Amino acid sequence: MIAVTEVDGARPLRADAQLNRDRILAAARDAFVERGAGVPLDEIARRAGTGIATLYRRFPDRDALMRAIVLDALRQTADEARRAADEEADPFEALVRYMHRTLEIRIGAVIPVLLDEIEIDDEADHEMAQARTAGSDALQGIIDRAKRAGTLRRDVTFADIGLLIVRMSRPLPGTFTREVNDGLGHRHLDLAIAGLRADGAAPDKLGGPALSLRDLQKMSPSSPRKRTHKASRKK
Repeated sequence: MIAVTEVDGARPLRADAQLNRDRILAAARDAFVERGAGVPLDEIARRAGTGIATLYRRFPDRDALMRAIVLDALRQTADEARRAADEEADPFEALVRYMHRTLEIRIGAVIPVLLDEIEIDDEADHEMAQARTAGSDALQGIIDRAKRAGTLRRDVTFADIGLLIVRMSRPLPGTFTREVNDGLGHRHLDLAIAGLRADGAAPDKLGGPALSLRDLQKMSPSSPRKRTHKASRKK
């Protein structure tokens, strides 16, 4: 007997079809973050390890794929917020866990890339609204609990948390690898978290790579001298 699973309230998918769908969504999310909304769908299929025909069976056009990515990211973050709230006794630790997991999902990187590109009909807008509300309510609950516990600064807002995640999620310019980008995102989030604590306590240990100025200079696409030379040639 072949296992099936529900997708967006539609006809159930076989387990292997669901796996293909999940792989396509993950590959598309990363491709859109790294190359923008116009990345070829053939490349997304290649990254997902599927054929282009499989991609089109799951998503009939680019708009459907982009919308599915946004909806999936919203639902994943809502799930992460609920799980963190349920499983962490300390609400501040629930907030820390949520923020790090949201970095991994890359919602703060992919949604800004796609939100102005997708066309949403009334039914789709209702789904998006439900997903946004579920995530917002769960996160706001964590924030309120942490403030009541006296561990989160009273002046920290929902928008502070959300925009901090967006800033930490975007890939850095230059030749940074995905692994370095992700590691730095978590490291800098650890630094920011120290400023969120009401008691000002710093984390015991920062995650991610500790890059020096020389490391940054090596990763820069060009030095200031080279940029000046290029500019002078254009004049």
